[in-house]
Amino acid sequence: MSSTPTPPSRPRWPRLVWALLLLALVAVALWWRSRPPEVDGYRIEARPLIQNVVATGYVITPSRVQVASEITGTVIKRLVDRGAQVKAGQALLELRADQTSAQLDQARAALRQMIEQSRPQAAAALAQARVQVEQADRDLLRAQGVFKAGGGSAQQLEQAQTSLRTAQQLRDSSQAAYNAVAPGGAQQRALEAAVQAAQAVNARNVVRAGVAGVVLSRNVEVGDTVTPGESLFTLAMDGATEILLPVNEQSIGHLQPGQQARCVADAYPDRSFAAQVSFLAPQVDRTTGTLEVRLRVPKPPSWLRQDMTVSADIITAQRQNALVVPNDALRQIHADRATVLVLRKGRAEPQQITLGLQGLTLSQVTSGLSAGETVLGGASLTEGSRVRAKLLPLPAAAASAALAGNDLPMPGR
Repeated sequence: MSSTPTPPSRPRWPRLVWALLLLALVAVALWWRSRPPEVDGYRIEARPLIQNVVATGYVITPSRVQVASEITGTVIKRLVDRGAQVKAGQALLELRADQTSAQLDQARAALRQMIEQSRPQAAAALAQARVQVEQADRDLLRAQGVFKAGGGSAQQLEQAQTSLRTAQQLRDSSQAAYNAVAPGGAQQRALEAAVQAAQAVNARNVVRAGVAGVVLSRNVEVGDTVTPGESLFTLAMDGATEILLPVNEQSIGHLQPGQQARCVADAYPDRSFAAQVSFLAPQVDRTTGTLEVRLRVPKPPSWLRQDMTVSADIITAQRQNALVVPNDALRQIHADRATVLVLRKGRAEPQQITLGLQGLTLSQVTSGLSAGETVLGGASLTEGSRVRAKLLPLPAAAASAALAGNDLPMPGR
C-alpha cells in the first residue's frame, strides 16, 4: 500500500512580524498618549529695546486771530484768499471810503491854507504893527521935545502917547496871532492833529492783518456790508507748529519735556517727521482721563496742514542690550516684580524676575532669567506640570515696548 504524502508546514515568521508590528503600534500609541501637552513658549534673547508712548492728535498753531473791521462799510476789494501767507500790516480788503476821504482832504486843505495864507498874512500884519510902533515912538519923542521947548500943547503930547500905546497893543495882538500860526504853533498842531485823526479814520477803510500768518478762512465777498466786530478772516499766527495729543493718564508718568518723537499724518502714511515734547498740561481732564501733551515740530514739512490728524510715537526710554519677555508670559505682577514659568527638565518651573522697561506687549527682564532660557505662556498652566514648548517668535514689536497712548475720541478742536 502506498502512503499519502503530508503537505509541507507553513513558516511561522510572518505571524511573528505581525505580532511585533502590533506591539510597536501599541507602544507608539501609549507613548503618544503619555506625552506632556504642548504649550506656547518663547526663547529669551537680548536685543535693543525702545519704550514709547503711541498717541493720536492733530496739528495746531500757537494762536488763531480773528480779523474784523472797526467801522461799518461796503467791501469794494478783497485782496487775499484762504491759504495766503500774509505779513503783519498787509491789506486784506478795502471798504468804500468816499466820506472819510473827503474829511481827510478837508483837514489837509485847512492845514495848507494855514501854512500858505494865514501864516504869511499874520507875519505881514506883525511886521506892519512893529513899523507902526516905531513910528509912534518917534512921533512921541518929537512931541516931547516940542512941548519942552514951549512950542506944543499938552493935548498934542497926550495924543502922541495914546498913539504909541495903541500901536504897541496892535503889535502885541499881531504877535499873538502870528505865534498861533507860526511853525510848531498851536493852530498848526491842532490842524495836524485833525489831519492825523482824519487819516486814522480813513485808514479803517482798509482792513489789515494784525500779525503775520496764514489765512485759514474768510467770510466776506466784494459787495458785502460789514460791521464792527464781525469776523472776516481767521489767521493762524506764524510760529512753531505743534501737535496736540490727549494722552491717557496711565502713561503720563513716562513722559517729560524734551523727549523725541516720530509723527505720521493720516493723509501721508508713508512720510514721517520729527517732533519733541514741549508741554505737559498741569492737570488731567476729568471727563476723558487724558492729559494734554504738546509736541513742537522744529522743521514742519511743507505738506503739513492745520488740524491734520497725526499719530505720534514718543520715545520715553531705550536700552541697547535688554532681555525681553512677552507680557502674556508674566504672572503675579507687582510693580517691578513678576513670576514666569520656565521650561526646565520638561517641567514648568516658577521663577521670580525683576522688570525694567514695561510696555503693552513686551517688558525688560533685569534679573532672574538668562538668554537662551524658554519661558512658557498660558494662564491655565500649572506650576510643576510636565509640558513641551512650542517655540514662537517674539512679537513683531520686539524692539519696541509700546505704552498706551490714547484710545479715546479726541476733544473738540
